[in-house]
Amino acid sequence: MIKKLTFIFLSILALSANQVFAEQMDELSIISDSVILMDSQSNAVLYSKNEHERMYPASLTKIATAIYAIQTAKINEVVKVSSEAIEVEGTKVYLNEGEEVTLEKLIQGMLINSGNDAAAAIALYIDGSIENYEKNINEFLQNKVGVKDTHFTNPHGLFDENHYTTAYDLGLITNYALKNEIFKEIFGTKDLAWDGQSWDTTLFTHHLLLKGEIPFEGITGGKTGFVNESRQTLATTASNGQIGLTVIGLGATYKRDIYNDTINLLSFGFSNYKTSTIPVNTTFENIKDKYVVTDPLYITEPITGSAILDVTKEGELAVFDSSNKELQTISLAKYKLKTAPDKASIIGETTSSDESTPIMMKAISIGLGFALLGAFIGMWKKRILNG
Repeated sequence: MIKKLTFIFLSILALSANQVFAEQMDELSIISDSVILMDSQSNAVLYSKNEHERMYPASLTKIATAIYAIQTAKINEVVKVSSEAIEVEGTKVYLNEGEEVTLEKLIQGMLINSGNDAAAAIALYIDGSIENYEKNINEFLQNKVGVKDTHFTNPHGLFDENHYTTAYDLGLITNYALKNEIFKEIFGTKDLAWDGQSWDTTLFTHHLLLKGEIPFEGITGGKTGFVNESRQTLATTASNGQIGLTVIGLGATYKRDIYNDTINLLSFGFSNYKTSTIPVNTTFENIKDKYVVTDPLYITEPITGSAILDVTKEGELAVFDSSNKELQTISLAKYKLKTAPDKASIIGETTSSDESTPIMMKAISIGLGFALLGAFIGMWKKRILNG
């Protein structure tokens, strides 16, 4: 009877924990048309809304332009500004035709002050024309980042029907860029002295969370965007020491809404998740293959409890939370050994090709826990009866 009551109590407790988690998600009340919350290191999707819907990114395009420039050319190269670059519309850093500026300074002016003229100068310098830029940036994003539903026609984000992306793809682009220290430093710059040929000023980030006008602890970077067709767009990164988070918001009518969405998503992420590292030389197996990790592998786990891992027959490491929600899948292909294992690993598929391994693992763990608890209660009860 005691075991039965204990089982019922623990079952209710588990259901209550899942209910609290679900209620937290419901209380987010996201207003933006499309959002995504991702672990900046592992790319795990922690919350999303219409994340694969095509949207117009506006100046969030400049995140892609920045990392493309940093990885394509040397940042100390000197760029001679063309007339085509200074004729671009929108926000500027007021470059002059013939002005000579380092590529690094142009990237700073583009990301911090959202200078469209700086973005155009970068694209024209690297690729010679906007047409060549369009071809090369899309190849870069597909081959290097792995985007699936993005096509950029310009380096700054001014509206074009064929200039689109998704919140998911922008999350991937931002996380890819964050791995570069030069990008990361510029992306997190709040203010910068600007000594231009025709504009001597201090540039301040337009991002209100990064700037500190809207207080929130842990903000590490950000980029704003707006054109009439896209409305408000916002990219934000933050860290609390346990996890780095990336939030992309697209399609909000008002600034206050997209900032509130971002704050709610960051708070949710910090309250529920942490990043863990699978160390080098960790071995995974499924029924066919063996994989040995050769570099640190980042996964996302719930703060309470541990992630559930499963190696699929396709050679992917699937990561689940305690409610069996899939947080991410990581290809293990590059870690594959040439010789196949003799038998399946504990972490991986069963020899019967059961697709529900994570659920089975969790059930076995719970069953063992109940058995130990029942044994303890039995011993305690016996001790009381025996005086």
